Amino acid sequence: MAQPGTAGARMRATSMPMKAIAYTEHGPPDVLALTDVPIPVPKDNQVLIRVRALALNPLDWHLMRGEPAFIKMMAGKAGGIPGVDVAGVVERVGARVTQFRPGDEVFGSAWRACAEYVCTAENKLVPKPARLTYEQAAAIPVAGCTALQALRDRGRLQPGQSILINGAAGGVGTFAVQIARALGGEVTGTCSSRNLEFVRSLGAHHVIDYTQNDFATMEQKYDLIVQVAGNRTSTELRRALTPRGTAVEVGGGTGREEVDIPISDILESVARTMFARFQRQKVLLMMAKSRNSDLRFLADLIESGKVTPVVDRTYPLAEAADAIRYLEAGHARGKVIVTI
Repeated sequence: MAQPGTAGARMRATSMPMKAIAYTEHGPPDVLALTDVPIPVPKDNQVLIRVRALALNPLDWHLMRGEPAFIKMMAGKAGGIPGVDVAGVVERVGARVTQFRPGDEVFGSAWRACAEYVCTAENKLVPKPARLTYEQAAAIPVAGCTALQALRDRGRLQPGQSILINGAAGGVGTFAVQIARALGGEVTGTCSSRNLEFVRSLGAHHVIDYTQNDFATMEQKYDLIVQVAGNRTSTELRRALTPRGTAVEVGGGTGREEVDIPISDILESVARTMFARFQRQKVLLMMAKSRNSDLRFLADLIESGKVTPVVDRTYPLAEAADAIRYLEAGHARGKVIVTI
């Protein structure tokens, strides 16, 4: 642990520039530009990280485009630096930081991560597992925590229960399949034809090709469904549940799915989440939270070999627009990473 006064730990503020990917207006990836911005200065409870890799998430392009409309209203004025998942090396620490010191390899959550340096609170970070690359570590925070919280906390998955991961080949799905297997579930994953063997390789006991079969109309029923793809209504999810089963919706989709989810169904899901305790079947909405304890839990699963982050493609910082363009297309296997 770093102690107050550690040599090199408290460096004076600097206005030196760094490279970052930024945008000043809503729009497609073309609005992103490589630019010079000041290196941030850590507050007393913060750590300055030299970024080695960051993962992109759907939230990044939603904010960039300002869509759907409620995202634009929440975000306010256009502009910013994408990225919230980060892995790198501690460069400096604030006066009250006790868990890290310069040179430590870490991963976790940090807004404005698509840059050479980023600041974040020390409780948003954990040590990087030695067996992982920076790219793999950066893939963990949002997708890993989302999958874990959907399965363990909201879905209350128990050993021996049957679970369906709808959208098993993507960023959250690849974690969900592995974590569900590690928690003792009987795992079925849905994916396209080209990803059948890939999803099996993650540990799924069964795989459904959604281009050929619709799980919502099949005889098999599940104790838990985690919907990542966002393309099935609450009614369809309930149809595939056991009488006391639970469905957890972790993704609202991109807004561009072939299956149009009406606003009435979204409102119904919100209502059912509020009154879930009074229902036999539960259909719950959830938004993942960044928790230090969950990052450590995931790191332990990874160190034990039960979970391995899946990286589809990596891009250099200057090509971050291409990375978001690929992510938007919706066909990534695992996570899309920007390296620095």
